[in-house]
Amino acid sequence: MGRELYENFSEARETFAEASEALGEDLTKVCFSGTPEELNQTANTQPAILTTSIAAYRVLSNKFGLKPIIAAGHSLGEYSALVAAGTIPFFDAVRVVRARGNFMQSAVPVGLGTMA
Repeated sequence: MGRELYENFSEARETFAEASEALGEDLTKVCFSGTPEELNQTANTQPAILTTSIAAYRVLSNKFGLKPIIAAGHSLGEYSALVAAGTIPFFDAVRVVRARGNFMQSAVPVGLGTMA
């Protein structure tokens, strides 16, 4: 998840480094060489998706000059929108979505939750 961005754009590498610092662990290991089971744990999935989304946003914004006029998201995407809008710092958002993932994971045992 996000490997091509990471390999091709310094903005993406910086974003993954910032996320790793916020989490106190190397998120690139989880995203690029972790097991599917490890990545599928929502406590890992949520920061990984947020980081990849913000890496893409930063590449589009910094490298290509695309600036959004509005930002919106649903569920986890709300955090990407908040970061893109400048409402919350990315460093804090990564920590919040890790906590969110931990809470969600502890609320429903692995394999029992479904979504329609």
